[in-house]
Amino acid sequence: MQTSKRLEGIGEYYFSQKLREIDELNKQGKNVINLGIGSPDLPPHADVVKTLQEESAKPNVHAYQSYKGSPVLRKAISDWYKKWYDVELNPETEILPLLGSKEGIMHICMTYLDAGDKVLVPNPGYPTYRSAVKLAGGGCVDYDLTEANNWEPDFNALDKLVAAGGTFKLMWINYPQMPTGQLPSAALFEKIVAFGKKHNILICHDNPYSFILNDAPASILHVPGAKEIAVELNSLSKSHNMAGWRVGVLSGAKERIDEVLRFKSNMDSGMFLPAQLAAAKALQLPKSWYDEVNVIYKKRRQKVFELLDLLQCVYDKSQAGMFVWAKIPSNYKTGYELSDEVLYGTGVFITPGGIFGKAGDGYIRVSLCSPEERFAESIERIKEFKPALKVK
Repeated sequence: MQTSKRLEGIGEYYFSQKLREIDELNKQGKNVINLGIGSPDLPPHADVVKTLQEESAKPNVHAYQSYKGSPVLRKAISDWYKKWYDVELNPETEILPLLGSKEGIMHICMTYLDAGDKVLVPNPGYPTYRSAVKLAGGGCVDYDLTEANNWEPDFNALDKLVAAGGTFKLMWINYPQMPTGQLPSAALFEKIVAFGKKHNILICHDNPYSFILNDAPASILHVPGAKEIAVELNSLSKSHNMAGWRVGVLSGAKERIDEVLRFKSNMDSGMFLPAQLAAAKALQLPKSWYDEVNVIYKKRRQKVFELLDLLQCVYDKSQAGMFVWAKIPSNYKTGYELSDEVLYGTGVFITPGGIFGKAGDGYIRVSLCSPEERFAESIERIKEFKPALKVK
């Protein structure tokens, strides 16, 4: 059957393809250790699971739910934003629960883009930004992030991109940045808000990593006047180990929430109520929850540093999020080359940085979502195989 034109140029998601390849290697007895995907292997808090179990047992919770989400969840999100980000959000009008923040990327693009509209997307950056823009009929205009500029946008270059012509509608940003782990500063968010206002471009901040290996969670909505030009996506996937639950949120001005709701309400019929109530419980967890999770990630990160040292990669120890981003040795042309050599030589998969854009070609990314024992085994495998690697 012939597929639609909107799918032209949209390939299968990289990790979907790679998992099939890894499955084939496993069938051959390779026992691949996957250090690629950022899907938390840790469980949610026990109270969250208990809430889901208790609420699911009730007979009156299995119907379709409100398109705007449960008032209980919206209030919990509002309180969470105030407590951790010092951001005031009206739970009735400025919060829209989502079936994961990834769907929010698509909802935003479908809500605001017409054919030919342009969108600023980070390079390197999350591949779904590009896919969603293209599926919505828009065109991607890359803005480069470089190590030399602390993985922050070059605002002079951005002004030139916009001045070159076309209708720019959106700008995708993401801090702590994925894949680089760069933390945001208050000054950076202020500059981005000012840029959006200057050019009347809606700033879309994707913020799922702010609690992972980061002592100061930040929201762009904390900037005075940010709601006039910015919206923010957030998620419980990483911060609360609930990736499979699909609980996210869009926050912003009432007008933006209403606009996105017009599209979203035609796409789904709300979120399972017990999942919403359990998510509300998760958002009420104390600081000790985040601290305990980060103790585990810190130990894992030390193992990743050891692994990267073996591969003679260079990395910044201060990066946040659930990955480590590292520059490859000069005797490899790209991260793809190093990734494949390690995968087929040792059965350890690490993500090539090029999947996040051309600016990531000289890098690799290692996920922290595996037990310490798996990192230790990966290190031993690489030590054994190292004589065959280009790295010496």
